[in-house]
Amino acid sequence: MKHLKIYSKDYIQKLVRKRSGEIKLGDCVHFVDQENIEKDLQNSDVKFVLLGLPEDIGVRANYGRGGTHTAWQPALTNLLNMQSNDYLCGKELLILGHIDFDDLMEKANKMDNTNEKGIDELRNLVSEIDDRVTSVIELIVSSGKIPIVVGGGHNNAYGNLKGAAQGLAAVQKIKSAKINCINCDAHSDFRPLEGRHSGNGFSYAYEEGFLNKYSVVGLHQSYTSEFVFDKLKKYSDRIRFFLFEDIILHEQLSFREAVENATDFIREAYYGIELDIDAIQNAPSSAKSSSGISANQARQYVTWTAANSHVAYLHIAEAAPILSHIKTDNKTGKLIAYLITDFIKAAGNSINSEKHKK
Repeated sequence: MKHLKIYSKDYIQKLVRKRSGEIKLGDCVHFVDQENIEKDLQNSDVKFVLLGLPEDIGVRANYGRGGTHTAWQPALTNLLNMQSNDYLCGKELLILGHIDFDDLMEKANKMDNTNEKGIDELRNLVSEIDDRVTSVIELIVSSGKIPIVVGGGHNNAYGNLKGAAQGLAAVQKIKSAKINCINCDAHSDFRPLEGRHSGNGFSYAYEEGFLNKYSVVGLHQSYTSEFVFDKLKKYSDRIRFFLFEDIILHEQLSFREAVENATDFIREAYYGIELDIDAIQNAPSSAKSSSGISANQARQYVTWTAANSHVAYLHIAEAAPILSHIKTDNKTGKLIAYLITDFIKAAGNSINSEKHKK
């Protein structure tokens, strides 16, 4: 794990704002030792492992605006400073650290994503990101844990899916390395196989067999090409999508019905949960939109989809606090922290219910 930066208790404690009479989540979370990462993960009773992906190369390789590398730190700081109480005490979570992309980011900063040569170079770097993400996710999942992944572009859905599928297969929880996925997103990220970037993480995972069934909630008509719609319809036996316009404008089904239908389609097997922050109205992201679901609906989406014992991971992608019109943007990190705690509560209750049944 050459590129995995492990966080120590001392480091985390420096991020916790102390207040007399209060206990914060950061006071209670777990850690691993730098020298015994795999052993500590295997032996820990904690079910959820937090991992940061501070990169924006995949977005730039998709002709997009950078900035997704700035989501991880404010999300972590806000999470650590939430209150520890009977609803969530912090002992449910292990803070692993983040994957170091500094060397790749340095190379990317010298590349121009307005010309073909620069785009090709950036897409080659994304393939290196894929390898790093896959190996760490596989390690976490094969240790019997559920990764909570924050940051980076949606290119990282590929590494999440591949790593989780291989991790589950390694410990024989599934026969072959393929899992399902649900994604709340204005885009399907099922674009052509033209070199890796943030717009084709799912199409690559599908093509290579790591993604079996896929459902998308909140897809925007005006930002989905005819090529992508044709692909999604062609594979309708394994792909379902629910349009934002059908849910919000025409009210053909409620948001809850859309999420439940999308979840029902993939829930019979292990599945990853993906949430693109650009699905949320006016949230700072690489593809910020003035029209989208609300922050509360995003929290509902995470809560509803996490309430199942087959959940393999959660990924919160594309947030870019640095692109906020407010110079000091605290709300994006706070929103991600809410989403993380919502996920732990919902998934944790589901896991505990399954244990009691046994």
